[in-house]
Amino acid sequence: MNLEKSLLENHQAQVVVDVEPDRVEAARQRAARKLASRGKIPGFRPGKAPYDVIVRYYGDAAVYEQAIDLLVDEVYPEMLKEAGIDPAAAGSLEKVEGTETPKFTFKVPLSPEVVLGDYRAVRASYEFQPPGAERLDEALNELRQAYATTETVEREAADGDYLIIDLHSEHKELDRTDAAIMIRASERPDEFPFPGFSKGLIGLRAGDLKTFQHDFPEDAANAALAGKTADMEVTVKTVRSVTLPPLDDEFAKLVGKYDSLDALKETLSKEIEGRARAEYEDQYYEALVDKLRKEAVIKYAPQTLEHEAEHVINDMRRRLAQQGLDLETYYKMRNTDAAKFLEDEAKPVAMKRLERSLILDEVARAEKIEVDNNSLDEEFNSTLLDLQGQGLNLNSIRGGRQGQQRIAEALAVQSASRLLTRRTLERLRLIATGEYMPPAEGAKEAEAPQPKATAKKSAGKPSKKTAPARGSKAGPSKVSRKK
Repeated sequence: MNLEKSLLENHQAQVVVDVEPDRVEAARQRAARKLASRGKIPGFRPGKAPYDVIVRYYGDAAVYEQAIDLLVDEVYPEMLKEAGIDPAAAGSLEKVEGTETPKFTFKVPLSPEVVLGDYRAVRASYEFQPPGAERLDEALNELRQAYATTETVEREAADGDYLIIDLHSEHKELDRTDAAIMIRASERPDEFPFPGFSKGLIGLRAGDLKTFQHDFPEDAANAALAGKTADMEVTVKTVRSVTLPPLDDEFAKLVGKYDSLDALKETLSKEIEGRARAEYEDQYYEALVDKLRKEAVIKYAPQTLEHEAEHVINDMRRRLAQQGLDLETYYKMRNTDAAKFLEDEAKPVAMKRLERSLILDEVARAEKIEVDNNSLDEEFNSTLLDLQGQGLNLNSIRGGRQGQQRIAEALAVQSASRLLTRRTLERLRLIATGEYMPPAEGAKEAEAPQPKATAKKSAGKPSKKTAPARGSKAGPSKVSRKK
């Protein structure tokens, strides 16, 4: 098999393959037998007609077309091996030239490549400060609110009161009847319908009506309201005063299995600090990886980005479904369409996610970060327990044991990925803060797991459908044929 390989600017390879005449003839013979096995040729038992009869019955063009399909499936994985190509996704057959000695032109997306640069020279101080006592006070007050008693009052609403309201708007997502609203001392970012709304109810009595106008940001939690200005009409139906329970040991026992108020405070403090640390680290690591990105050189094929963009769109579809919306409705509300949304919104997000993932993969490889079996088992069990706490019942999985096995394998992959990511980020933090001490020269480091973005793929039988890049069902050794 003669081939000519050239590298394209978009991180793809183009390979032209000359197919030998005897191989073409053998493929024609196999193609004819395959065609004959699908139907009955008059005068012959299925599959028993001579080659010449099959060609006359089905036509030379049909036999040739079938032969080309067989040759593509056969030649493509051989070409990948001979050309030394590590594909990121299924390639495509761009054209076929000639008949007696056909020439195939393949285009193959290459696996991503990352050159990190001097990432060990990057510095970023880690300056997390635990939340102050006011955060604990807020959490305790919220608990007290949950166990409070209320009483209807004939006066103006004030801080700490509990109101029943009707809310009407031209945006149906905002409509509420008999909605319970607490006027809180501090503003909450998740307050309905917008932060600070309840403060606008202070001074109203039962039966009063008030209008509000609010500009929702582009990143509003409810996608249907993103970037919109909403007029709202609010009717106060009831004002109730709130009596909070005493903050003492008896309250701690009421809330949960706590022996004392101090025990409750200790648990809440740990939870508050854990959430605050997670929020800080999300921002810290995002900024840190962005610094590495500026120093790195990353190459990947368009198919790799398109596949990541599909994940972005699928994530959006799931979030919209939780809000009772679908993508088509969302596009109409945003005055866009699928193609424009893909290019203007999904691909930029996908590019950032993809490049950060590739950088972490390469750092894990360069630093030889490993995932040991014991840690993986702990991560897997923790993930499984969390899912079971959310209602997952393995016994109800479709497919019996095979279905359970597929779920278990998927959870194992996710667990390994999360664990590897955490360890890689922790190594980056130690490097960025100057705390990391590399092993002494000659010391043995454990071999790192193969990063998913650069993992080798085996060549198998090609298919007729082009698959997206990372994580596709169709293996990268497959090829599609352009019609």
